[in-house]
Amino acid sequence: QVQLVESGGGLVQTGGSLRLSCAASGRTDSSYNMAWFRQAPGKEREFVAVIRWSGLSTYYVDAVKGRFTISRDNAKNTVYLQMNNLKPEDTAVYYCAADPKLWIGVNYDYWGQGTQVTVSS
Repeated sequence: QVQLVESGGGLVQTGGSLRLSCAASGRTDSSYNMAWFRQAPGKEREFVAVIRWSGLSTYYVDAVKGRFTISRDNAKNTVYLQMNNLKPEDTAVYYCAADPKLWIGVNYDYWGQGTQVTVSS
């Protein structure tokens, strides 16, 4: 079992920045792909970004390319999402997820509780 706890959400103005963190605990001796998802009110949860355990490969949804950066520090069992040039449409609850195999998809094995990001116009 892996437990994930997100932090770093908040209220920011359009064009501002936030950095989300996701701390993993439990069975972190295995290699996991780590991803960020988000869910806006009335919408389905959508994939945002993912990073391999090695950190050498990343993938982003088109809507955040060039603005968001996913990274990880395996020594701290933490994955980050640096979000720059935020837009009102980025407003959502952001979730961290982990899976030993899944790369791009929604059926990740482990999920955090989410952190709210609100971008005001």
